[in-house]
Amino acid sequence: MLRVSIRRIKPEKEARLRAWLSELNARADEVRATFEAETVRAEQAYVVPTRDGPLLVYAIEAGDFDRGREVFAASQHAIDHEHRAVMQECLDESLGLRPLYDVVATRGGA
Repeated sequence: MLRVSIRRIKPEKEARLRAWLSELNARADEVRATFEAETVRAEQAYVVPTRDGPLLVYAIEAGDFDRGREVFAASQHAIDHEHRAVMQECLDESLGLRPLYDVVATRGGA
């Protein structure tokens, strides 16, 4: 399953967020070590400039988002703690957008 989150970035924190996303790329092995328990298959992040300030577009493909949230919340991985702190520091509210079109090839393994 794929989920996309779109959130405003605090304008004064855009550079900090970009640096963190670059660091995540450099620490990809640590990131991948968290994926199995969180049921994550892939993540991508984009910073989109707008007239009203930058946006973070964050796409995640995972098998079970509820399980993933629980595992992330209880994680003992240092990178998860750092990720949570940077996101809280740098991001403003979600735009609350929901997909208008959402189809997957199969549901429930059928």
